[in-house]
Amino acid sequence: MKPLVIPPAAQRDGNSIQMISGWIAEKGLHCSLNVGLWEAQGRNETAAWGILLADVIRHVANALEERSGLDPAESAHQILESLWGEFKQPTSEVEGGFHPGHS
Repeated sequence: MKPLVIPPAAQRDGNSIQMISGWIAEKGLHCSLNVGLWEAQGRNETAAWGILLADVIRHVANALEERSGLDPAESAHQILESLWGEFKQPTSEVEGGFHPGHS
């Protein structure tokens, strides 16, 4: 198992909340999602996830610029094209279920 480093800000902030964790295991994606947090706060859950995922895409694009010198705007555009293509024609089925609650 090769976990990622917890960001320093998340370690410092006693109120930090993990929202998403993704793993490639047994030849597929396995993830844990903190679904329901925003709804419990009276916010639009789907809109909030859209904002979170957009931020993730920007972070990936910036990391690709730092690591490989790729243009972050072009990287974000390519990620979004790939994302939309995957929605239109999935390369695999989504399996699994939602288990409410977190520890």
